[in-house]
Amino acid sequence: MKHHVLAWLGLLTVTLVPSAHAVEILRWERLPLAVPLVVGQERIVFIDRNVRVGVPASVGERLRVQSAGGAVYLRASEPIEPTRLQLQDTDSGALILLDIAAQPAKDGEPVLEPVRIVEDSSAPQRYGQQSSDGEAVARAKVQEDTQPSQPSRRETPVPVVLTRFAAQNLYAPLRTVEPLPGVMRVNLRRDMDLDTLLPTLPVRAEALAAWRLEDQWVTAVRLTHTGGGWIDLDPRALQGDFLTATFQHPTLGPRGTPEDTTVLYLVTRGRGLPQSLLPAIHRFDPAALLPQVAPGHDLKESGDAQ
Repeated sequence: MKHHVLAWLGLLTVTLVPSAHAVEILRWERLPLAVPLVVGQERIVFIDRNVRVGVPASVGERLRVQSAGGAVYLRASEPIEPTRLQLQDTDSGALILLDIAAQPAKDGEPVLEPVRIVEDSSAPQRYGQQSSDGEAVARAKVQEDTQPSQPSRRETPVPVVLTRFAAQNLYAPLRTVEPLPGVMRVNLRRDMDLDTLLPTLPVRAEALAAWRLEDQWVTAVRLTHTGGGWIDLDPRALQGDFLTATFQHPTLGPRGTPEDTTVLYLVTRGRGLPQSLLPAIHRFDPAALLPQVAPGHDLKESGDAQ
């Protein structure tokens, strides 16, 4: 009887094994990852982060692409020649490249398993990234065990890293945006009142986007010249509490020309741009600065007496 039970258990195990779904692990080491497809079959790519998918127009009608909850769903309706897709992290801007190609299904061919993409911890450092070599990690581990944790020192100052990241997101092609670990997109009111930002210049200011890294914010502001002639942009004319200020272009051309618009990058510490503008950081009652006059006393007479 015991042998019959073991035989049944063995048969049950063999029966259950084919129903398990394997997952192919691909390691991202800044080399394009090959993800073959079969026409009519959907293949799932797990990346465990929210991404935007860049698809060439040449395959847009033959490839259905959906992205949700850290997974990308790919389904080809026709054969597709080798094509490169771009996956961009919506938070950090980091890119992952996929090389796909779709072939017709063959008789007896198994269904392609899902793919999971994992990061390579030994990848080289990128611009503004914190040190990650083995010695630094070991040293950080010892310090963590012996003293309270402190923010790691960056090779490049945070304002420089944030300004460069914002400029790339607005001006550079998607494939050239440097990944910046830890950066977060910040909600920003597009109707923010910026009339006091550059009160001495004939420009119109409009907030475009904002990002945060550690305790610092960078806000991109579009400046449009509303007058004629050329004007120089001087950061000393800005009104507000800013850590750094950088103009994309040093001058603005006459209104109506391609040179009449540029972008200003403002870095603030501990708070965003709305809390760093002049009215928010320097509220006062103008009446408090006037001379105090006693009731019934004529201010003009007091001045004549002096």
